[in-house]
Amino acid sequence: MVVHGGKKLHQMVAGFGGNGLGQVLAAVAVSFLVRLFTAPGPALLPENDNNDDEPENGSHDGEAPHSGMVTPVTIRWNNINCSLSDKSSNVVRFLLKNVSGEAKPGRLLAIMGPSGSGKTTLLNVLAGQLAASQQLHLSGLLEFNGKPSSKNPYKFAYVRQEDLFFSQLTVRETLSLATELQLPNISSAEERDEYVNNLLFKLGLVSCADTNVGDAKVRGISGGEKKRLSMACELLASPSVIFADEPTTGLDAFQAEKVMETLQQLAQDGHTVICSIHQPRGSVYSKFDDIVLLTQGSLVYAGPASDEPLAYFSKFGYDCPEHVNPAEFLADLISIDYSSADSVYSSKKRIDGLVESFSQRLSTVIYATPIIIDDLSKSRKQITKRTVAKKKGSWWKQFWLLLKRAWMQASRDAPTNKVRARMSIASAIIFGSVFWRMGKSQTSIQDRMGLLQVAAINTAMAALTKTVGVFPKERAIVNRERAKGSYALGPYLLSKLLAEVPIGAAFPLMFGAVLYPMARLHPTLLRFAEFCGIVTVESFAASAMGLTVGAMVPTTEAAMAVGPSLMTVFIVFGGYYVNPENTPIIFRWIPSVSLIRWAFQGLCINEFKGLQFDHQHSFDIQTGEQALERISFGGSRIRDTVVAQNRILLFWYCTTFLLLEKNKPKYQQLEPTPIDHNEPRLELVDLDSEQVDERLESPPATEDESNQPVESPEVDDPVGSFVLEGAK
Repeated sequence: MVVHGGKKLHQMVAGFGGNGLGQVLAAVAVSFLVRLFTAPGPALLPENDNNDDEPENGSHDGEAPHSGMVTPVTIRWNNINCSLSDKSSNVVRFLLKNVSGEAKPGRLLAIMGPSGSGKTTLLNVLAGQLAASQQLHLSGLLEFNGKPSSKNPYKFAYVRQEDLFFSQLTVRETLSLATELQLPNISSAEERDEYVNNLLFKLGLVSCADTNVGDAKVRGISGGEKKRLSMACELLASPSVIFADEPTTGLDAFQAEKVMETLQQLAQDGHTVICSIHQPRGSVYSKFDDIVLLTQGSLVYAGPASDEPLAYFSKFGYDCPEHVNPAEFLADLISIDYSSADSVYSSKKRIDGLVESFSQRLSTVIYATPIIIDDLSKSRKQITKRTVAKKKGSWWKQFWLLLKRAWMQASRDAPTNKVRARMSIASAIIFGSVFWRMGKSQTSIQDRMGLLQVAAINTAMAALTKTVGVFPKERAIVNRERAKGSYALGPYLLSKLLAEVPIGAAFPLMFGAVLYPMARLHPTLLRFAEFCGIVTVESFAASAMGLTVGAMVPTTEAAMAVGPSLMTVFIVFGGYYVNPENTPIIFRWIPSVSLIRWAFQGLCINEFKGLQFDHQHSFDIQTGEQALERISFGGSRIRDTVVAQNRILLFWYCTTFLLLEKNKPKYQQLEPTPIDHNEPRLELVDLDSEQVDERLESPPATEDESNQPVESPEVDDPVGSFVLEGAK
């Protein structure tokens, strides 16, 4: 069977025609397509496959609790250090320095601090989402319910600062498709609709459920609704921990408060909620249960929110004036004032003193309290559980769902489609006017070649610019969904190709239908059909090239710079400006991979074969075959050019597949903190919950000691050294 399959594959490759580089490209393309179409779907959240590490009363064998009921998780981190080294200047900059803290289920923890203080870095470290880099060094201790982060069996959600969705889908369709992809065990439509409706009601999205998400081109839901939709998509798998990176950024005060109310409600439902936030309003600050204050990567305060941090800093003489937002007071207290050299010195001195004081306040004994799920939620045994399949749906189910989504996105994108249609018709009218009703004189030969060349260039550039302008943003969505194990890469690429075939073919057909009669090209129906077919295949090849460029570069701006530059090279070697026979040896391979060249060659063969030109001299070109010989296209067939275009298309799609696989996000691993034998070792003491409660709730040793204010060792005169601007 293997030998038989090998023969079939060889016959398929040989069928593409040609030898040498073209046959090698065809073989590589076919082999990767086989891998793309036959690869199995990914496992859902592979970290959950480790059943030995699951809690006794937690989710067994991939089971997740019913919507609204989650496994309680306590997160502890100690001595987290993150540094960024610059090899050229040998400078090491610390992003986080000896940061410790704790997040508990049922409580909303906010990470606060000025810009550049390390809020997002700490959040990414806790979520395991810190982008990997050779210049980064990350160390410390991170535990989930007393177990190392490397053995974390719990699900978590990460609501990122930028909300990315398919703009033409409604809120309900977005959630419904995400449910089908992530929870394939929910087979009945009624059960799935009920599940989605519960999420819509829980996140306050009922009023906008049937509204398109929208984007910069099309008005859709508001920023606050997009943020809650992000949360809804992340809550599908009933995560135990929810991370949110500055969820109020870009929102007005009212929407920001509504988003924070949603996070507060999620915390009250039993989730462990951790968010980074920058200077919230007073009503938002009142919703925090715990806060972590960071400045320049160092810890200034970690503990309960409300009035606790104000009381703590008042011991140093820093009192919050009445009617002042506590969040603003804390932000001003730990920020550096760069208005003058004296203010910089005094503010740095104040911050260094506060950092040192809090580091001394931390205990030198770590109480490693065992986390017992029964103590956290004794009613878990009575909770009805919903089984979540460890593996995603079949390859074909993923394909059909993604094809449905891709078709809705492509067919509903009216603004883009209208612009492309207008540009195609306008370009055809302009070119048709310039080359109006060409005759068969000797000068018309050059005109025909010029028209066919600009037609090939226009078609390729239109498809390329559209793809490179859209795909980098779509790639970010796909990377997030693949990181959650929603689907495999193969079904996505194939569904995207097929969904865009009808839409992508419409614009070259419009272009050809207007241009062909205006320029009076070879006037037969068969030649017109071949003209449209050649430019359509070229459009698909250019779009596939745009996918490769979008997968290769990090941003849309970079893709818009690289794509046209690469296409310019193909235009130069497109067969019109440089004859293939005169191409330098080191560049001989470029015409064979230039989609412009193959399209131009096919159009020329389609146009010139069988034409008779007016001539007066013996050296004049009399037939179209002679014109083809002049540009080294003699003896070629249209079939060869179409096959070459398809080889190029398959090559770009396979390259896109490999790039997306290679460039998928990688995250920095947390290394254990190195032990310095010259310093005293931290003592680890295992206590039961009753002993810990006694230690935490026990009063100070003496009343005098408890009333004694904590002093900052580096601040000589703390009282009055910090004054809020505008305070009276």
